[in-house]
Amino acid sequence: MSGEFDHVVWRSPKGEVLACVEKIKVMRENLEELRQMAQDALEDALLMGGDERQVRQVLHDLVDGLTNPYPEEQ
Repeated sequence: MSGEFDHVVWRSPKGEVLACVEKIKVMRENLEELRQMAQDALEDALLMGGDERQVRQVLHDLVDGLTNPYPEEQ
């Protein structure tokens, strides 16, 4: 299965390459699902007369507002 995120080299916070095939598969699938949901939300907003720039900004803000429930130990 080839996808949009296959080229991404996933790394740990220390910069080490993540090599676990299952972890990479889960991350790729999650991103593909998010992309499709965001695409659907954009299309719905446009069909309802929404402003594309505003919808894109809201989606961007949504991602920026995500919190890490697993902060790195100092």
